[in-house]
Amino acid sequence: MSDGRGLPYRAIREAAYEANMAIYRSGLIVLTWGNASAADHGSGVFAIKPSGVSYDELSPHMMVVVGIGTGEVVDGELRPSSDTATHQRIFASFRSVGGIVHTHSTFATCYAQAATPIPCLGTTHADHFAGPVPVTRHPSAEEIAAGYEAATGDIIVEHFRANELDPMHVPAVLLPHHGPFAWGDSAAAAVENAIALEAVARMALYTRTISDGGPPIPRRLQQKHFTRKHGSAAYYGQPG
Repeated sequence: MSDGRGLPYRAIREAAYEANMAIYRSGLIVLTWGNASAADHGSGVFAIKPSGVSYDELSPHMMVVVGIGTGEVVDGELRPSSDTATHQRIFASFRSVGGIVHTHSTFATCYAQAATPIPCLGTTHADHFAGPVPVTRHPSAEEIAAGYEAATGDIIVEHFRANELDPMHVPAVLLPHHGPFAWGDSAAAAVENAIALEAVARMALYTRTISDGGPPIPRRLQQKHFTRKHGSAAYYGQPG
């Protein structure tokens, strides 16, 4: 499928490329430790970074297009990211998600390696995430052997459904001893949430260094700050 300008799936390839370059420029990425994707749910596909390719070498046409329903490559000459199956499971389960970012950003990964949720300690966190950023369970030995990356995606979906979490209210998760995934309704929004995630992880770590027993933000204040920016009652920013 082409948009008529020569490059098949141009829009999502360009969105995925821009998202990958944005997380690289933001400093969230070291070497090739990360990837970003962009979905077109109407066409049933997403575009994702090719595996192991340096960010300095990337271009939109190098993005690999994968079927949301099948996980199979639809278009592209390169091997897709090794995390492709995780992205596929999230897109297949949450149609509201239009873009996904995976990094090993320092502070969020520290919380992941400690298998500890990022607590919501202040309004900066509450502006982006409606509560703590959760940690999933570990995959079992059987799940790892059967398909580690697919199991990772299934475990993320399982956690959100079992805990009745709205993925658009808490658009990030930590994988224990691994790292963070963030997402949004577009690839650009996923990048913003990945940047916010790293910032609030850093703030939480420093806050708990100052006061280990520092309490979470009061629920009423957390809810107020989140709803100022999200949902039908939002009034942050400009109309439209």
